[in-house]
Amino acid sequence: MLKEYKTIILEEQNSAGVLKLNRPKKLNAFNMQMLDDMLDAIDQVNKNDNIKSLIITGSGRAFCAGADLSLGEKTFDKSFDTKAKYESDFRRDAGGILSLKIYNSLKPVIAACNGDAVGVGATMQLPADIRIASSKSRFGFVFAKRGIVPDGCASWFLPKIIGIPMALELCYSGKIIDASDALKIGLINYLVDESELMKKAYEMSDLLCDSSAPVSVAMTRHMLWSLSAEEDPEHAHEIESKLIDSRGASDDAKEGVMSFLEKRKSVFKNKITKDFPDSFPWRKSKFKDN
Repeated sequence: MLKEYKTIILEEQNSAGVLKLNRPKKLNAFNMQMLDDMLDAIDQVNKNDNIKSLIITGSGRAFCAGADLSLGEKTFDKSFDTKAKYESDFRRDAGGILSLKIYNSLKPVIAACNGDAVGVGATMQLPADIRIASSKSRFGFVFAKRGIVPDGCASWFLPKIIGIPMALELCYSGKIIDASDALKIGLINYLVDESELMKKAYEMSDLLCDSSAPVSVAMTRHMLWSLSAEEDPEHAHEIESKLIDSRGASDDAKEGVMSFLEKRKSVFKNKITKDFPDSFPWRKSKFKDN
């Protein structure tokens, strides 16, 4: 165990940081303590150069059943969120704070959905790079059924992943879909038997990270997520040029070329914690904690 938390478990397995939601008796329902725990755990993973990726999964039979509704009619009232973060004239959505933290991760993120994922349990998976689900998984964007609207920056992520028509259908209706339907519409990348879920997650972690330079992977993650939303490719060209110039002179680039020519496995030495190019980050968040 990398660090002890109240609502999650954070471990290092197969060079991956495994973040497991751990309120199984509550179906891993999301509350403010879980938000704090997850934010800190993601920071721990980002600061640890021995960890190459982040895998998020759940304990028990659910991934996350959504927000903890134990406060009844006050569940979404302003008074319930005692740890809310205020920015100018609005109170920031807790699910959005989490999604932005995942979005800004410096390591590839893999969601390994082990069961029901509803509300914030579904939206927190959207910023993951790879989404894997067991055959027992179900997904629901049920916000309109609870009298609220999507959280977790879902209005930005979900249409990019499954398209606007399907995103509207799921969010208007709040219907629950099973893992096979989630695969058909592109909400998940892979569907596996329950017993194979973590094995597949570790395989994907190895595939994404084992032969690639960690700093290059981190830069690529941020480039593809953020620059694909630009109005035209000119900013992408600018950022790519700066990063190619910087990374091209790095020890990693020399190692990448020579290991290829010498037909051996690359040993990349540049570290995420200290070897980022000066041009990163190229965008500045309006929020202090991102």
